[in-house]
Amino acid sequence: MVQKQRLDKKKERITSINFRVLIIGINARNILGSKMEGFGNYSYELVRRMTKNHPEQTFVLFFDREVDPKFEFTSNVQTVVLYPPTRHPLLWILWFEWSLKRALKKHNVDVLWSPDGFCSLGSNVPQIATIHDLNFEHYPKDLPRLVSLYFRKFYPKFARKAKHILTVSNYSKKDIVDTYWISSNKISVVYNGISDEFRVLTSEEITETRQHYTNGKPYFLFVGSLHPRKNIQRLVQAFSEFSRVNLQIDLVIVGNAMWKQESFNLSIETKDRVHFLGHLSTNELSRVTGAAFALSYVPYFEGFGIPLVEAMRCGVPIISADTSCLPEIAGDAAIYCDPFSVKNITDKMIELAGKPALHSSLSEKALARSSQFSWDLAANQVWEVLIQK
Repeated sequence: MVQKQRLDKKKERITSINFRVLIIGINARNILGSKMEGFGNYSYELVRRMTKNHPEQTFVLFFDREVDPKFEFTSNVQTVVLYPPTRHPLLWILWFEWSLKRALKKHNVDVLWSPDGFCSLGSNVPQIATIHDLNFEHYPKDLPRLVSLYFRKFYPKFARKAKHILTVSNYSKKDIVDTYWISSNKISVVYNGISDEFRVLTSEEITETRQHYTNGKPYFLFVGSLHPRKNIQRLVQAFSEFSRVNLQIDLVIVGNAMWKQESFNLSIETKDRVHFLGHLSTNELSRVTGAAFALSYVPYFEGFGIPLVEAMRCGVPIISADTSCLPEIAGDAAIYCDPFSVKNITDKMIELAGKPALHSSLSEKALARSSQFSWDLAANQVWEVLIQK
């Protein structure tokens, strides 16, 4: 009888926690109106689901510039613009340690979620940080010097400050544990999802998209910021070698330079067969992805690799690097290469182009595997962490 009463009281306490009205702050500075990249897409996909799914709660979204009118939020969302815009490491410190710290107190925030891993070190508000990966710890020279110094100085502090850490792959979880000596119990893995706009295209849509971008030719596709760790220079070199034996397939690269303009040495033979499209809207990106012959995604370091799951949803085969988290995410939907070997990347291109049965098999496996990744599921898992912490 006594044990039953204790269990009943425990259930009442858990219920009261789950249904208590919270004021949930969210660092929304990456939700930008134009050229929104990884952090921004991650933030927006989860924010719009959690705010809609939990109308009984109050959300305060903190931006560092005016909110683009195209973003529509539910009535339980308050948007707050804090200055200055965070375009420099010194401004990051000012925004998080002055503007955000004061705003958290002013708005009586119960818990802050930071989708880009940054924390307000001086605030006493409990904070949940999503640390996607530690690329800057392993390849510090790939970033501008001041940015690299800031990340390596402050991310260990953020990891210790956060009441709980979210990350996007088991690989990244282990890396955070090993690099920062953080208890694995403090870290939860929540896989990224896939936008609903990505789907299998009809043959007519594929033809139309290819005609628009590559004069009707099939193409290998890369999607991502033009950042050194994305390994695009070796990919271009590998395609140059591939083009000597195959004249039918081009290369399309989607993305903008993240820190500085990357330069690529294109041979005379390939300069008309490598197409740089820059940043694309999600709608257009879904068509370019769905019309690809294959995704060629060969970064030498990655925390998740959203282009992998986008290609899977479209039934597009994948050539992937065999490093970091990529085999964990792509599974049997890809063939793998050594990202540091131009020859090995070339060999995989030749292999996939010359084996229709392999191409078909990878396409089927990609579609099947895509069901494991969902923004709806991710939003529910992130929410469970927020309300328990």
